[in-house]
Amino acid sequence: MRWSQLFGHTWRDDPADAEVPSHRLLVRAGYIRRVASGIYAWLPLGRRVLARVERIVREEMDAAGASEVLLPIVQPLEPWQRTGREQAYGPLMFRLTDRREARYCLAPTAEEVITSLVAGEATSYRDLPRNLYQIGWKYRDELRPRFGLLRAREFLMKDAYSFDVDAAGLERSYRAMFDAYRRTFERCGLEVRAVEGSSGEIGGEVNHEFMAVAAVGEDDFVWCRSCDHAANVEVARRGGPPPSVAPPAPAAPPMEEVPTPGAASIPEVAALVGVEPSALAKVLAFEVDGELGLAVLPGDRELNEVALARAVAPARVRLLGDEDFAARPDLPRGFLGPHHPAASLVVVDRWVTPGSVWVTGANTVDHHVRNAVAGRDFPVDRAADLAVVRAGDPCPVCGGELGVDRGIEVGQVFQLGTKYSEALGATYTDAEGRSHPMVMGCYGIGISRIVAAVVEQHHDEAGIAWPPALAPFRLQLIALAGEGVREAAERLYDRLRGAGVEVLYDDRDARAGVKFADADLVGLPLQVIVGPRGLAAGLVERKHRRSGGRDEVPIDDLDAILAS
Repeated sequence: MRWSQLFGHTWRDDPADAEVPSHRLLVRAGYIRRVASGIYAWLPLGRRVLARVERIVREEMDAAGASEVLLPIVQPLEPWQRTGREQAYGPLMFRLTDRREARYCLAPTAEEVITSLVAGEATSYRDLPRNLYQIGWKYRDELRPRFGLLRAREFLMKDAYSFDVDAAGLERSYRAMFDAYRRTFERCGLEVRAVEGSSGEIGGEVNHEFMAVAAVGEDDFVWCRSCDHAANVEVARRGGPPPSVAPPAPAAPPMEEVPTPGAASIPEVAALVGVEPSALAKVLAFEVDGELGLAVLPGDRELNEVALARAVAPARVRLLGDEDFAARPDLPRGFLGPHHPAASLVVVDRWVTPGSVWVTGANTVDHHVRNAVAGRDFPVDRAADLAVVRAGDPCPVCGGELGVDRGIEVGQVFQLGTKYSEALGATYTDAEGRSHPMVMGCYGIGISRIVAAVVEQHHDEAGIAWPPALAPFRLQLIALAGEGVREAAERLYDRLRGAGVEVLYDDRDARAGVKFADADLVGLPLQVIVGPRGLAAGLVERKHRRSGGRDEVPIDDLDAILAS
């Protein structure tokens, strides 16, 4: 393609709303354009990259035994209501009503539609297993779209769904897709870690997220320096026995109230009382089924809200905020203790063991208590891993040291079980004629997210440096000013195209500096430069975008020009 015929321009300046490199560079290089908050148009260069990712995904899905379908974007709400997910998605879901007052949604995912489809087509064990996938646009009404393609309201996704007769079949399907995902991301040039994940609104007890390592990632994940354990921080646990934070209960004197005027923060209280922050019991108030609940964890740790939600499930949990505390003078913020008389449920971190002794709030402003013994002075109704795991914590598998990285979630796989098949009547009959719900798995890859994640991992100050598999063209041909250069470049362009090479030919009447800057910004793997000095010697210059390495090769030797 000739640059003069390419739709879209490069920008010299960063877009005002760009916060991360992928957003900044994809806009500047003419790959995408903002249409509305979280919604983007894909220009020709960007569409070609999307197509590259789609091709890789299709090849791996087909090789794993999946069959491609295409499902509607507009879906009736009724199946979502039957599975309970309309309420679970809440304001994330785009809803609409037709002229007959029938209610629909824009698909955020497709479990309901695909399950209903299979329920009508597969009725016998002979029809299973099946694995169906599609590549289509999904919609989620994000409260704060940000980071360009990384948190958008419209995104391109591959979603696949497996249907088996039993758990053993699901495990085989899950492993096949897990391995296909690893190959997919490797072919896309991504450094990815598979980590234990949170199921979110999808559901399922077993799932893994594929995290592209990136400093701008929205998710933290932990990984062990000694074994292959890795997990999203939302579900990560720390290993090892709880540390001894104080003498056991029999040796502890009675609980004693101490004045702590104006000391409402953990560091202030610890300094005033003369203990380490880890010896304080931090107490956070939450609402569960209309009642007051308290979460208790060591003062030097942060609460993992997802872990708290799991600990009280199926009830819903909501942490109290400023308005709640303002309406409840009996809950003195900063001075709450786990022995509050109004608490109907006390959930403690696993490190707050029965018999351990703590400094904690006295439930009175400007006062705390010493020698509060778990199980003696305050109840322990439930125990869970409530604290956010941090670097240096022990691995729950081998005891080694955990590290923490940030990542971009580019894929996730779930073992769903029978959650959707039972709700939507997807059953099969066995050889004896008995009916059973199908056992399901689901598998998602963010096609458009991969594009952004690859740019996050493959860029420099000058622009993008695409891996060859995703580059919109194999090379960029640049013609400089000079006698006979344009004619020589045209002949080389025709020969490359005749050999089946995808070329972006910069045929513009522009300065050399502009062409070089745009070439680096757009980021094709190879730049081939035709200039008057080299042409006089029968040579063209090659520049490898990623390494910056340069050499010269004969203009008539296509093999040398294309050599990596």
